[in-house]
Amino acid sequence: MNNPLSAHVADALVSTQWLADHLDAPDVRVVDASWYMPADNKNAREIYDAQHIPGAVFFDIDEIAADDSAPLPHMMPDAIKFSAKVRKLGLGDGVRIVIYGQTGSALAACRAWWMLRHFGHNDVVVLDGGLPKWLAEGHPVTDAPTPPRERHFTARANSFLLREIDQVMSNVTTKREQLVDARAGERFRGEVADPWGKSGHVPGSFNLPFNVLLNADGTFKDAAEIRAAFEDAGVDLEKPIVTTCGSGVTACVLAMGAYIAANKQVAVFDGSWAQWATTEDSPVATGPA
Repeated sequence: MNNPLSAHVADALVSTQWLADHLDAPDVRVVDASWYMPADNKNAREIYDAQHIPGAVFFDIDEIAADDSAPLPHMMPDAIKFSAKVRKLGLGDGVRIVIYGQTGSALAACRAWWMLRHFGHNDVVVLDGGLPKWLAEGHPVTDAPTPPRERHFTARANSFLLREIDQVMSNVTTKREQLVDARAGERFRGEVADPWGKSGHVPGSFNLPFNVLLNADGTFKDAAEIRAAFEDAGVDLEKPIVTTCGSGVTACVLAMGAYIAANKQVAVFDGSWAQWATTEDSPVATGPA
């Protein structure tokens, strides 16, 4: 499908104008993958029900998740469950999936983008600027339910894009991959109490708060600015990278940023700090990287 965006984002992001021009295309599916932190006191599905882009379906990262993940939130499900869930949403083979969030800062839209790529669906993009930019430009929204139109989804898991805790634990010693933490600096440095218990970071990791990659309106910065942000954090984009955060959501924003900046094979530590901090023998470092 022809994309008017510049080459460095052509297969990662689409503009609001692109989506407006292609909203009725038979091979485009629109997805609201919004999610809020508990402290936000907002219900993403209720907001979706009241106002969404026409034709959009709701992708719930807490529902499309592993059954045995408690007490860890929204862990990656297996291929069978993922396929069953997204098939019912009409997401499947032969369609371009456009994912947006109710806030402009990507967040769970990037998580859904990463999940779909992990299971082999590569024609998936994030709406740059999300619903706020869509609304600001006067594009339509609706409260009308989107009729179900089930579509076959062929899941082919790409294990390179996902890291488990044992792999990250081993990497503390081998340092084969750069672990980049998307959390705020004070959490990374262990200067504040952490909701998951232990405060600090995985030894040897780098800190790049996810919001550094975003403009004030929630759109992504350009490739050169993103590359500079990784370099300023001490990260070499030419070498293997694994991203992490609090519970595996904003880590995907970093994965998207690296993708825009030309490293398309960044993996995500699925359990992130939620798993690391609640694992008894996990080592923890504090202070700057």
